Amino acid sequence: MERGLYVITDETLAPGCSHIHIAKESLSGGAKIIQLRDKHRNGGELFAIAREIRSLCTLHDARFIINDRLDIALAALADGVHLGQDDLPLSAARRLAPRPFIIGISVGTVEEAVLAEREGADYIGVGPVYPTGTKTDAGPAVGPDLVRLIRKEVTIPIVAIGGINLLNVRDVVTAGADWIAVISAVICSPDIEAASRKFVTLINS
Repeated sequence: MERGLYVITDETLAPGCSHIHIAKESLSGGAKIIQLRDKHRNGGELFAIAREIRSLCTLHDARFIINDRLDIALAALADGVHLGQDDLPLSAARRLAPRPFIIGISVGTVEEAVLAEREGADYIGVGPVYPTGTKTDAGPAVGPDLVRLIRKEVTIPIVAIGGINLLNVRDVVTAGADWIAVISAVICSPDIEAASRKFVTLINS
C-alpha cells in the first residue's frame, strides 16, 4: 500500500447516491482504495453491491475493502476487510484469510497499533484525527500528534480518518499518514469526482 485517497461509501450520508455511484465517481477522481460500509443491508444485498464495486475497482486498478464483513469480503473477492476493535479478532480473521488478503484494523492508541502490527494487520486506521459527526461512536479526536507517535512505532501503512478535509489534509500527511480516508468530505460534495481529485492532488504534493 503506497499513498493515496481512501474513500468510504455511506449511503446514509449522501441521500440519492448509491454505494456504486460513490465508488464510481471517487475512482474517476483518483481514489485508489474504496471501502464499502453499510450497517443496514442484508448479506444478499451487500454481496450484490460488493460484486459491482469489485468490478469497478479492477477497472481502475484500485483496491476494494469491505467494512466488518469478512464473509462478504471473501465471497465477493474483495482485496480485504477492515475490522474494528470489537469485531472478529484479527488473529482469527488472518487464519480464515491468509495473505495476500488485506486486513486492516482501527486503533486509537500507540499500544493498539503496535499490537495490530504484531498480530498481522496489513494496515491500521488511526482516528478520529479531528472531530467528526460521521461516526457517532468514534470517540474523541486524537489529532495529528497520535499519527506522528504511531508512525515512530510501526512500519505498516497508516490510514488516517476522521474530520479530514482539504484544509487540514496536508498536516495529516506530514504527520506520517500513508492514506487519507474520507467520507463526508467527498461523498457529500455536489461533485464527488472533483472533490476526490482535489484530495489526491494535495496528498501527492
